[in-house]
Amino acid sequence: MKQRGRHRRRRRGRALRAFLAGTALALTAAATMISASQATVTDDPGALEPSARHAVARQARLTEEAVPPGSLDRLTAAMGAPVGVGDVLADADRSLRPAPDCTSGERRALPVAPAATRVYCWNADDTRGWQPGAVTTSGDADDDGRWGAHRVVLAGWSAPDHTTGGGRLARVAFVDADDPGHLAYTWVLLAIPVEGGLDYRALASHVSGMVWYRNRLLVTADDGDRTGLYVFDLDRVQRAGVTGRAVGRVPGGWSAHGDRYVLPAVAAYRLDGGPGAPRPAALSLDRSTTPDSLVAAEWTLPGDGRHARLWRYSLSTVPQRAGLLSTDAAGRAEPTGTYETRASGVRGVLARGDTWYVTRPAGSGDERGSLWRQDLDGARAARCGDEGTHRCWSEGTPSLSYWEETGEVWTQSGRVLFALPMAALDDTAE
Repeated sequence: MKQRGRHRRRRRGRALRAFLAGTALALTAAATMISASQATVTDDPGALEPSARHAVARQARLTEEAVPPGSLDRLTAAMGAPVGVGDVLADADRSLRPAPDCTSGERRALPVAPAATRVYCWNADDTRGWQPGAVTTSGDADDDGRWGAHRVVLAGWSAPDHTTGGGRLARVAFVDADDPGHLAYTWVLLAIPVEGGLDYRALASHVSGMVWYRNRLLVTADDGDRTGLYVFDLDRVQRAGVTGRAVGRVPGGWSAHGDRYVLPAVAAYRLDGGPGAPRPAALSLDRSTTPDSLVAAEWTLPGDGRHARLWRYSLSTVPQRAGLLSTDAAGRAEPTGTYETRASGVRGVLARGDTWYVTRPAGSGDERGSLWRQDLDGARAARCGDEGTHRCWSEGTPSLSYWEETGEVWTQSGRVLFALPMAALDDTAE
């Protein structure tokens, strides 16, 4: 896939320039980026602090456990031949609303600075009761920015599972982003095979972190056990023929809580550490490293004074293991490049080498969150408003995804999916 991506990059030309075209939204008066040391704020997280690699390695080490092939084969035999991303996109029957059709309330979820340049809003009847989660794109999946012939955005959502009286549901919107003026999508439920492939259950996670790399989708797990990540194969999407609210095998076939597709996990990564081990909660992809790496951060509570840990895992370069973490002979993935940040309430994370970006939610009495750029020398953030506050970011963005081909960062907050140039984040260095 990489060779195909490099070849296509030479041919992007006019099509890419058209895709990148867009006018920044006039959300506020001019806002400038300055060093946090110049701003009138008191919660500057300062420089990143390298942590002892051996300590984090013991705690955040993951062990890979594949779903037995027989279980997957048994599920496929019962449900029918799986389909791929292109088939799902061809069945997209819903549309995101373009920026002019977003309500004023929805637009309040956008950052003041840097300003979003692409804005789309989810339909209320489609997302009512669901919590927005992580975003990843075909820019993560392949370095030419496409999956096959398509540009694609995947957006995670979760909700309480009222049909069982407990637990959660997790689903992903497969968004056809070929036409930036019209984004169409359909839903795919995330599931875990059980009973040796005779059935499946819903993934009980908030989908706070998600990265699509090659044909694998890596998703955070917070369902209370030692699972740190689940792995899904995007060539193994299954059709669900029953439209009821149940999940799994039902009389007459298979149900995915009203969705037409279900994506069963093919592997999991178990946490080796004890109760104090950092659980991957925010994820992103960093293509600036060799090999490419999966960036991870733990979520911390705002104001609890505890430093959040940031780290990364190398992705495998073995063709047969494309999209999986690099592991040793025992199937263990060791963290690399470990840091701590004094930023409290970390939510989304993005890294480009030794430069990290972390988002923080709105605090008590605040309407907006903040986004800090940190490295070993210090931290910087945006300044906005008459008082020069750094609370310029969206109230809550659980993830950040960098689409290298277009130079954009994608995320979502509330019912708003939006993007802005990576260069706008880098302006914090000036």
